[in-house]
Amino acid sequence: MARRILTALVGAAVMGIGTHAASAATLDDVKAKGFVQCGVNTGLAGFASPDAAGNWSGFDVDYCKAIAAAVFGDATKVKYTPTSAKERFPALQSGEVDVLARNTTWTINRDTALGFNFRPVNYYDGQGFMVRKGLDVKSALELSGAAVCVQTGTTTELNLADYFKSNNLQYNPVVFEKLEEVNAAYDAGRCDVYTTDQSGLYSLRLTLSKPDDHVILPEIISKEPLGPAVRQGDDQWFDIVTWVHYALIQAEEFGVTQANVEEMKKSTNPDVQRFLGVEADSKIGTDLGLTNEWAVNVIKAVGNYGEIFDRNIGAGSPLKIERGLNALWSKGGIQYAPPVR
Repeated sequence: MARRILTALVGAAVMGIGTHAASAATLDDVKAKGFVQCGVNTGLAGFASPDAAGNWSGFDVDYCKAIAAAVFGDATKVKYTPTSAKERFPALQSGEVDVLARNTTWTINRDTALGFNFRPVNYYDGQGFMVRKGLDVKSALELSGAAVCVQTGTTTELNLADYFKSNNLQYNPVVFEKLEEVNAAYDAGRCDVYTTDQSGLYSLRLTLSKPDDHVILPEIISKEPLGPAVRQGDDQWFDIVTWVHYALIQAEEFGVTQANVEEMKKSTNPDVQRFLGVEADSKIGTDLGLTNEWAVNVIKAVGNYGEIFDRNIGAGSPLKIERGLNALWSKGGIQYAPPVR
């Protein structure tokens, strides 16, 4: 009897493992359907927003395109699922999206209890405050008693409560589920202060009826490491998403750009040859389940990290956000890629 029970338990365990392995093959599923389904913001200038024709662009959108280029050699093989802060996690958990690239903060709860995997931080951010210049406020420490617009279901809401409590300040939270609702409420004067990630404040200020009437305060009250997330249980897909980011960083460090990537394939530098998949016996792609041209395809599609940053949110964009911590490690920032070997 004991032997039959043990045999049954072992058999059930083996079946469970097999089922999990089959359901975990995201790369196979993506290839079978012919596109990457990417969860993005419903509309955040510089990060993810559609134009009048429904064409998406932005920093996070370029990551979606980069993943598609790595898998298919074609950055157009991606579809976008706009998600609110409340909708984004169920969309990833359910398999509605293959990857979440939606200015999402990496936290211990999300990395464990929610069943997600984060690794590369593609934007080091922090929470800030925006106010009307007419309030003549110079510091967040002067905001006691203010009405503060905030989006629910975010780390922003929790950080706001912690900051005001720790500084013995009072405030009135004005809470909304959808980003568009928060924006409209602040623009209409229903609250004195808008709080979210500082990068988001620069973006959202551009959408206000009178952008120049608003100022972003100097305080950063939290650490907000933003980056793509995938479901746990599929190391191959996790590695692909991770190394797409590292390839973008490494390309910038090597000076490989969208314009010169083909020419750089002729480099005599063995590290560059290995990175671009032209080194004899290179396994840069096969180890990931991709072709050895995957990094070249990514760079051809979207450029390197610096190019993505500049055109979407940096000096070449209306946002004019400085690189700061997001500069390369060799240029005063902390963006760093492991060796491609």
